[in-house]
Amino acid sequence: MTLPRLQNIAARRIFLDRHVLLDTPQGAAGGAALLELIQRLGFVQLDSINTVARAHDMILFARRQRYRSEDLKRLYEQEKKLFEHWTHDAAIIPLTYYPQWQMRRIRDAAKLKRQWRNWRRDGFEEQLQSVLDHIRDHGAAGSSDVGRNEARGSGGWWDWHPSKTALEYLWRSGALHVVGREGFQKRYDLTDRALDPALWAGNEAPTDAQTIDWCCAGALDRLGFATSGEIAAFWAHVTSAEAKAWCAQALRSGEIEEVEITGADGSIKRAFARPDLANDPATGTPAPARLRVLSPFDPALRDRKRANFLFGFDYRIEVFVPEAKRVFGYYVFPLMERERLVGRIDMKAFRAEDTLRVKAVWPEQGVRWGKGRQAALEGELERVKRLAGVSRVMFEDGWLRPSLQHQF
Repeated sequence: MTLPRLQNIAARRIFLDRHVLLDTPQGAAGGAALLELIQRLGFVQLDSINTVARAHDMILFARRQRYRSEDLKRLYEQEKKLFEHWTHDAAIIPLTYYPQWQMRRIRDAAKLKRQWRNWRRDGFEEQLQSVLDHIRDHGAAGSSDVGRNEARGSGGWWDWHPSKTALEYLWRSGALHVVGREGFQKRYDLTDRALDPALWAGNEAPTDAQTIDWCCAGALDRLGFATSGEIAAFWAHVTSAEAKAWCAQALRSGEIEEVEITGADGSIKRAFARPDLANDPATGTPAPARLRVLSPFDPALRDRKRANFLFGFDYRIEVFVPEAKRVFGYYVFPLMERERLVGRIDMKAFRAEDTLRVKAVWPEQGVRWGKGRQAALEGELERVKRLAGVSRVMFEDGWLRPSLQHQF
């Protein structure tokens, strides 16, 4: 049987539409509008690196240029419309999705408890109870509040002190709730105290089967087309086997169909999609002409293999690569123009100098860096500098670098 085939430009537009990059990055960027944007994305990854702005701020700014970091903080900590937990990494998530994390909390509790027993065979329950008692008696706390006299290296994950490990376990398993951050350090409170019980009154927790269906359907709708492995990886809640079984059932029921997707190099791969994807309005909608800076953690780039297949963009973040072995730099931002990833930029905000300094720009192979594209970059950097909290942009000597043929 011949499968429907999506040509590469149509596939890119579908993908960009689902990642809210086919929209012009204008409009309101706070309150209900910001919440709706995060709902469309599903979640926004959090990261502490702040060379220009933090990853979550860059992700939201790329889609709404009026966005500022205070908008997210207000929506999260004051309006309490979001919660923090794990997907493939730490993320900020619409609070209405909180029940769908019950399966994840149960699974994390079992896995992490086994790990901690391997690290600290004695005093596990006592450590957890001590942290809970402290927060119950003294209110929301951070790791420095509950582990003042503990040595690092005696705990578990990431060489934490024992009480920090207890905080993370209690949060991941549901007893604690992150109520905000101070200097990017999490503040934890009792879940029963932090969340209004009326929000969940009369609603039973979803079953595993309901959660798997919600995760798989929501992942596919936010990806446009995907393999079962890509569906499983989106929220990182369900196993590969569970996603594969969901796809098989949805295929039988006609909820999804198999399609062929054409890659940037002309290769073909099979994926699942909602029926009649080829006639989706997004396929005929060009992406905005403006050039945009994307975060290395942008959801459109999170799956590096997928980005390479669709856009021919071979990318990795080199934060953990020794400096002498880096191809580009410590924290290099991809540059998107229309439906293409046209280059990458190494830049950093030096706030004491009130300057955004551009160290290097590498156009992709076949991309000509002429006056028009340079003007587009300068226009984008004028917008980015406001997010970064500086007032001027400076290009260092030798900033325009030759295109590199590379393969990570």
